[in-house]
Amino acid sequence: MELNRESIFSRTTLMIGDEAAQHLATTRVILFGVGGVGSWCAESLIRSGIGHLTIVDSDTIHITNINRQLPATTQTIGQAKVDVLKSRLLSINPDAQITAIQGIYNNETAISFNLPFYDYILDAIDSLSNKAHLICTATGTQATFFSSMGAALKVNPTKIQVAEFWNVKGCPLAAALRRTFKKGTLPSKKFLCVFSDELLDNKGEQPEKQEDTTCWDSRKSQVNGTLVHITAIFGFTLAGLVIQDIIRKTM
Repeated sequence: MELNRESIFSRTTLMIGDEAAQHLATTRVILFGVGGVGSWCAESLIRSGIGHLTIVDSDTIHITNINRQLPATTQTIGQAKVDVLKSRLLSINPDAQITAIQGIYNNETAISFNLPFYDYILDAIDSLSNKAHLICTATGTQATFFSSMGAALKVNPTKIQVAEFWNVKGCPLAAALRRTFKKGTLPSKKFLCVFSDELLDNKGEQPEKQEDTTCWDSRKSQVNGTLVHITAIFGFTLAGLVIQDIIRKTM
């Protein structure tokens, strides 16, 4: 079978039409964080026909990532998440322009990502301070911005929903972000978030602190339980916001 874009995305084009499919191919997206949420978001974007995707994550794959993160297998432990994911995404669409950046977004590195270049900026990072900075920076651009709130401590996929950030209820991460913003800089515009108001408790014991600080989990004060059907739906929903917005703009 001939491998070409028309064949790969024939069912997508059948669903959304030629014009929207062409917009997908030319849309520029940058995604921060390719862990439990972001990795599935990236896969959904590429399988849907997004032609230009930049993925950003500083982490390498750890054995504890295997239960929920797309790039994580017993064969990829120790490798950079963005490199493994890029290889997979190119195996889906070899013509996609995918840039993999193994780095961290923070106050010092923010300018290096050239956020105004992108049509969509997606946030799937965990660090509260870096997430808050990204939100404030991204909402100050002309790009459309979408964010994922916390996906840990949840088991019910039917509780996953979308709301404007200031209307998100029952999410501790969103509440912490709001407190941070009220003490300093507020986002420049409203934006949609993926979240769930379900909040359960860990039933197992906290893992012992690891010496390996290259793993993001080992740098957290507390590690929370997470399940793949939740993180994946968060990621798919985040990607869905982009796809829906592009379709809407072509109607």
